[in-house]
Amino acid sequence: MSAPIYLNDLGVVCALGEGRAAVASALFADAPGGLSDNDSLLPGRTLALGEVRTPLPALDDLPVALRGRNNALLDVALAQIAPAVAAAIARHGAERVAVVLGTSTSGIGESEQALRTHAEQGQWPQGFDYAQQEMGTAAQFVRQRSGAQGPAWTLSTACSSSAKALMSAARMLRAGIVDAVIAGGADSLCRFTVAGFSALESVSALRCNPFSQHRAGINIGEGAALFLLTREPGPVCLAGWGESADAHHMSAPDPQGLGAIDALQQALMRAGWAADEVDYVNLHGTATGHNDAMESLAVWQVLGNGVPASSTKPLTGHTLGASGAIEAALCWMLLAENPQQQLPPHWWDGVADPALPVLPLVAPGTRLAQPPRRVLSNSFAFGGSNAVLALERR
Repeated sequence: MSAPIYLNDLGVVCALGEGRAAVASALFADAPGGLSDNDSLLPGRTLALGEVRTPLPALDDLPVALRGRNNALLDVALAQIAPAVAAAIARHGAERVAVVLGTSTSGIGESEQALRTHAEQGQWPQGFDYAQQEMGTAAQFVRQRSGAQGPAWTLSTACSSSAKALMSAARMLRAGIVDAVIAGGADSLCRFTVAGFSALESVSALRCNPFSQHRAGINIGEGAALFLLTREPGPVCLAGWGESADAHHMSAPDPQGLGAIDALQQALMRAGWAADEVDYVNLHGTATGHNDAMESLAVWQVLGNGVPASSTKPLTGHTLGASGAIEAALCWMLLAENPQQQLPPHWWDGVADPALPVLPLVAPGTRLAQPPRRVLSNSFAFGGSNAVLALERR
């Protein structure tokens, strides 16, 4: 049997707040928060977005290529686990600590600003480096900032990116390549992603409404979550995972959910769980017509209709490449720091789509009779890149 992989520590920042205590308080609040109105990213239209309003570090002490909002979000999350990372480096050596991250935007926002300046003034602004938008800068930044000297890379598989980063970290640990991994992801708001999803007619101006008959699309969000993974016992175990690539369509999921079903079944198999042993499912739940239809079908076929489930995207927005890690972070807090045994509520209008299989969506204020022990977290991306994490309280 493979050695267990543990998520020993967690740093997080998103629209719900900065740090575990603030995020958990907002997650289980009596009314939905997190999202705010924004009229600057899509000219002529006000949208509900999951914007991080925490002041972010300027990163002026770093090379220009490593500066930007994406890395500033990572810096906030990294600071929260810095003592644990330093202890791992001291115990194992810097070369035995790796970095694996997921993102989809990197520094595109900085490039957008620079392009506007170039269009207006005919020259690039001072303090801009094209390398800021390279996907790999996320891992480079965390590696330099943390002092880790092991392998470092960034994954970009759209909305499954940071969930896959956790899987990659676990594989490295099980192979004995390293002894600790800083893993997770970040994404930052920019015009490119908001305009792109708007062009697909997938963006809702109001708080999204997953699995409702009236659902009208997603809210884009931003944030970062970082874990320290090791083989040493910790509060939460990455008990298993599943991933598949069905390649049904560039942006639409397979309506039969075959890839999602495969990923769910793999996660249960690796974890050694039966379907009725799952206490909660964090749904991908984007509130788009195609995704919700596919996911409800996949979850219903694998788990039936007895496992409590919710989408947390009405609170955080869809954080794209960071969503897998941020939603795993919410599950981590649910398992490790949840004395009231609460479940994340599913905020919607309550008008179920009669065309979808019925799932037991979590009502606000729901508490389990016993502490939750086993949860699944779904991430289903463009191109049919499907990822499911199985997390267990130890």
